[in-house]
Amino acid sequence: MSSLFSRIKESISADLHTMMDKKEQKNPIAALNQYLRQSEQEKEKVRRLVDRQYQLKEEFTREYHKAQDMADKRLKQAGVAEKAKEEQMHAFAIKEYEDYRARADRMKVSREEAVEQLETLEQKYEEMKHKLKDMHLRRMELMGRENVARANHQMNKVVEATSEKPFSKFAEMEQYIENLEYKVNSSYYRSTFDSKIARLEKEMREQTAETN
Repeated sequence: MSSLFSRIKESISADLHTMMDKKEQKNPIAALNQYLRQSEQEKEKVRRLVDRQYQLKEEFTREYHKAQDMADKRLKQAGVAEKAKEEQMHAFAIKEYEDYRARADRMKVSREEAVEQLETLEQKYEEMKHKLKDMHLRRMELMGRENVARANHQMNKVVEATSEKPFSKFAEMEQYIENLEYKVNSSYYRSTFDSKIARLEKEMREQTAETN
């Protein structure tokens, strides 16, 4: 059952990655970001390898000193056994000395190789970090250019839209207000027309009475 769930999870994950890849192909900045994320992951792997190489160098160093100390110790013990005329102990000490001496020589060579390899790895790791830093800075520059381009595009759309449409909109609004004013004035004129006529008739009657 767990195996089935694992396959389903892997299938869904693969589909999501495929969708993201297709989406990123349409957006170069997103694709660049994905590439930089992957590069950072690779850099972290390299850093761990460099750390491991440093640990190996330290281990070779410790083993070299241990073997060298034991070789010196056995050589000194061989001298004591020789003076005491203990041939068996002397032979054992000499054999041990030779084994430790050979191990010390081997560890010394391995340590020197590890040191050289570590220096090479550290140099390449530093170069890798500098290149990644340069890519991050380059991405920032490209993002700045993209941002300016998008802003200009949006502003151009607004400017183009306002170069024609607003005037027609203003004209429509002005015509609407004129029509509204006309309706208001017409309504007021009609509502006061009767009273104005009545006033005129009254004035005309008064003038007629005065002349008679």
